[in-house]
Amino acid sequence: MIAKSMVGYVKGSSVIRAMFEEGKRLAKIYGAENVYDFSLGNPSVEPPKQVREAMIDILQNENQNLVHGYMSNAGYEDVRDTIAKSLNKKFGTSFAEKNILMTVGAAGGLNVIFKTLLDPEDEVITFSPFFGEYRNYVANYGGKLVVVPPSEDFIPRPEMLAAAVTKKTKALIINNPNNPTGVVYSEEVIKSLMDVLRDKQKEFGTSIYLIADEPYRELAYDGIEVPYLTKYYDNTIVGYSYSKSLSLPGERIGYLVMPDELDDFENIVQAASVANRILGFVNAPSLMQRTVARCVDAEVDVAAYNANRELLYGNLIDMGYECIKPQGAFYMFVKAFEEDDKAFCAKAKEFNLLLVPGSTFGGPGYVRIAYCVDPEMIKRSLPAFKKLSECYGK
Repeated sequence: MIAKSMVGYVKGSSVIRAMFEEGKRLAKIYGAENVYDFSLGNPSVEPPKQVREAMIDILQNENQNLVHGYMSNAGYEDVRDTIAKSLNKKFGTSFAEKNILMTVGAAGGLNVIFKTLLDPEDEVITFSPFFGEYRNYVANYGGKLVVVPPSEDFIPRPEMLAAAVTKKTKALIINNPNNPTGVVYSEEVIKSLMDVLRDKQKEFGTSIYLIADEPYRELAYDGIEVPYLTKYYDNTIVGYSYSKSLSLPGERIGYLVMPDELDDFENIVQAASVANRILGFVNAPSLMQRTVARCVDAEVDVAAYNANRELLYGNLIDMGYECIKPQGAFYMFVKAFEEDDKAFCAKAKEFNLLLVPGSTFGGPGYVRIAYCVDPEMIKRSLPAFKKLSECYGK
């Protein structure tokens, strides 16, 4: 018998992954070219060529005992130093090796920092809609996820954050650019939210940590700048992944940034390193650490995602769909033509369109469309989107 604590997790297993598996099933029946899978944020853009070149050179020319051997829990010192210097150059920060902990992707990093910070019943705030696994990650360590309701434009309001903060608030998660909406929070928005956190720290005499979840940082359009959050609030911890920026989702490689300014900095850094080990990660994959260190300045082809964004958004709007045009990431959060977003997704599947219900992200009445796909698939899918809209009289 499985643990009682796992029964609920099994029942609520990822809708996104289930859709992905459904896509593979339908492809066997109808042919892959006739199934339009917009469920999973699996980048279609290939990794920059530097990634492959770095891997080959590392395997051919570096000391293999060092490449594949044990290391500090926090990761290779030279890799962490390289990443710190890259961040300093990009954002005018002053990080060093000690501020970086290499992680098994962003998900691993979030679990490490929640293990480090949370006591049972501590509260973690996030803004709806949000990446659904936040709820599970927080619950893993006895915490409680507090969800701030969405505004019409999906931009957080400081007064709504203020109403959600209590004595038990330990952290706020900000995912910018946002999954699933593609919205980017501006510097003005960030400053207003940080003012709230500072005021609440003084009011309650507590430390409230900002956890910046940033796997989509480089995917921004229309000249939009994504604020680097350590500049606006001392108690900021950044979680990053190379899954999107280097198109390496299956390699599970990322890092945490823990600035000197954090309350209880020394203990947090030490505890995070221990958490990395006792959660079973031990350390981030060695070959990928050495690879990303050589590719810190490589860039993903954002233009390809932007072309997909323009193609899909323009056509959907013409068909009567409603959506705030995303400024970042590679998702559209589209209003369903009925209140029941799950029923809408079931109807879409009749046309071999695989969409994810917005309720999965705490945003009922919407669906998420991942447009990080082959542009030819988007073109082939347009008649199916048209037929779906016509079913609702659009």
